[in-house]
Amino acid sequence: MKRKRVGRGPGSGHGKTSTRGHKGQKARSKVAPWFEGGQMPLTRRLPKRGFTSPLKQKNKIVNLESLNNFKENEEITPEFLREVGLVKGRGKIKILARGQLDKPLKVKAHFFSKKAREKIEKIKGTIEVI
Repeated sequence: MKRKRVGRGPGSGHGKTSTRGHKGQKARSKVAPWFEGGQMPLTRRLPKRGFTSPLKQKNKIVNLESLNNFKENEEITPEFLREVGLVKGRGKIKILARGQLDKPLKVKAHFFSKKAREKIEKIKGTIEVI
């Protein structure tokens, strides 16, 4: 379906008022989408609830499949993961089991899922919880 091109002259069928009718607030270009005609807006009618801490840290997730890029028996620490660019920002690191690990690695992280532990230990890798 073709896009409606308005304001392209009387021959287009959508010229002059560009399908906005005559005058009035909705014919103008600057009406905020949340404006309700002077009625107290919904965002202000609803009560504020709770509190969100700006200091809360989310766990950073790293999957096993992304650790395949490293050399065999290489030591992988949170600092190393940040350096390489797999993890951005601060926060604790959790290793999850998505994908397969091809070579043994020495992995240091704050958390490991059960499956990730099993997969790393299965191929003779080592785990250290920080």
